[in-house]
Amino acid sequence: MKKILFCLLLLSSGAIAQSISEVAYAWAQNSVNTVIFRKNSLVSLGDTQYIAFYDGTGKVIVGKRNMKDKVWELADSGFTGNAKDAHCSISIMVDGDGYLHLSWDHHGDTLRYAKSTAPHSLNFGPKQSMTGEHEVNVTYPEFFRTDKGNLLFMYRDGASGRGNLIMKSYELKTQKWTTLHNNLISGENQRNAYWQSFVDAKGVIHLSWVWRETPDVATNHDMCYARSKDGGKTWENSKGVKYTLPITASTAEIIFPIPQKSELINQTSMFADKKGRPFIATYWRKEGVPQYRIIYQNKGKWDVSSPEHRNSSFSLSGVGTKRIPISRPQVVGWGKKGAILIFRDEDRGSKVSIAQTSNLRKNKWKIFDLMDENVGSWEPSFDTELWKSKGILSIYVQHSQQTDGEGQNTTPPHLIKVVDWKP
Repeated sequence: MKKILFCLLLLSSGAIAQSISEVAYAWAQNSVNTVIFRKNSLVSLGDTQYIAFYDGTGKVIVGKRNMKDKVWELADSGFTGNAKDAHCSISIMVDGDGYLHLSWDHHGDTLRYAKSTAPHSLNFGPKQSMTGEHEVNVTYPEFFRTDKGNLLFMYRDGASGRGNLIMKSYELKTQKWTTLHNNLISGENQRNAYWQSFVDAKGVIHLSWVWRETPDVATNHDMCYARSKDGGKTWENSKGVKYTLPITASTAEIIFPIPQKSELINQTSMFADKKGRPFIATYWRKEGVPQYRIIYQNKGKWDVSSPEHRNSSFSLSGVGTKRIPISRPQVVGWGKKGAILIFRDEDRGSKVSIAQTSNLRKNKWKIFDLMDENVGSWEPSFDTELWKSKGILSIYVQHSQQTDGEGQNTTPPHLIKVVDWKP
């Protein structure tokens, strides 16, 4: 193991106070380390924060630090992955007992999962299965921690345009995985759901998704919603009406209709505040150019707020990982009625940018850059558990370059920075 300490207190443009720690140089030839659907790139329990990434050779590196002294301790996990495919991201989560769970390198592949050998350890046991069910065609693995310290694991079984959503549960008492749903949202072999999820402070699981009819991203359409108040066993729509499972295109609650060919992106982010109010961040084009938008509940009805700051257009179509001039956005609720968007936009020099409002209904936004440097094709990911516990946005930042359609480039490894910012 090695320890790296590069911590300093900085003021970025606009005099925004933040703490930045430098971690290590990592793979940057595509966006595999910087895709938004990493759940999570960073995760904490108490005062310990964990990180995972591919190094310049495709090795899976894990690390931890004490949030008080900012010293990163790094270790080679013993695993490698196909870093050349941006789908094959690394997801981590630490359970309530302090065991680190790791899943990596999936694009229609057999499940790759391992668990640390002891609480707070960076040493891992061998690769293992979870339940052995539907674990041979895994894509987009994501971990979530519940309010009781147990874990949820979600992934797509199938392919783009025809896949199902799988959900599994890990119990601290038994230290075993069980299957909650082999087919929570069914594409009926005709389409698939691209989802985003969040577990709120009360343990309610919020789930939203768009449907895709074919592998072409242009066929994304409609925003749908479901929630579970019993740990994922049963599901209902936003009006409390129970779903018959699996949820399908004919039974899903469409909370905001969005037609195909609207430049609607998939796999973005969602959030729910302490009162359980959901926020869904995405982008699409209504008229003019694609704009970031937050879908949220306003007095029991779904509404949309947008900073409407973008001026340049683009067309979203085709297959594979796209090179898009803007990132998918992250969202957190802020204050009583507001929200914060984290994003990257070529119009602003491809920096780590923030759009912030204190009132979504009034739709007045402040837009600024958290950092001055160009981050290439970076998309935001942050420590969801640290935000829940301390209200700190701890963001994984690393320059990367994505070539359209899974192409390869020669960008050298770039330095990972963890930016801690308290709005």
